[in-house]
Amino acid sequence: MNRTQVVEQLPALRRYARVLTGDAWAADDLVQDTLERACSKWLLWRTGTDLRAWLFTLMHNLYLNQRRALPTLAPLDIDDVQDHLPSPAGASDEARDLERCLQRLPADQRAVLLLVAMEDMGYEDTARILNIPIGTVMSRLSRARHRLRILMERSPAPPPRAAASPATAAAVPHGLRRLK
Repeated sequence: MNRTQVVEQLPALRRYARVLTGDAWAADDLVQDTLERACSKWLLWRTGTDLRAWLFTLMHNLYLNQRRALPTLAPLDIDDVQDHLPSPAGASDEARDLERCLQRLPADQRAVLLLVAMEDMGYEDTARILNIPIGTVMSRLSRARHRLRILMERSPAPPPRAAASPATAAAVPHGLRRLK
């Protein structure tokens, strides 16, 4: 493992951390914690194995440990606070709808969907990262796709536009386009 190999994984780690945490600052902290853990445990990584999967496994386990350490708070529906949150600069309506719908998925389904669809991980790697059987990966992925489809259909339609701009098409992450 060298620095270049790790640096190449940073964008994917940040994307996954952002979706796990739902917050850019917390995502950056999680990525930093992951990299610190990787540096301190680098002897545990076996040459010839998938560095990307190892880093994602570290991140996922760190995230779960951090969540367990937090005090339990009353659940809050994202729709209750959505109107009070500032919209991300430059984000399209479709991207905001997608992000809102992804956050409404159960965490276990969201994690599988993001690893497979957005990070292009195979079922075996996803199962290893999440420490679950491959059959569970497949069933969670199926349920996540089904639920996301329903949520996106129920999502309020954006105001009509004359024509879709290239920026709008690029704002929706690859592999997570609006499902019909």
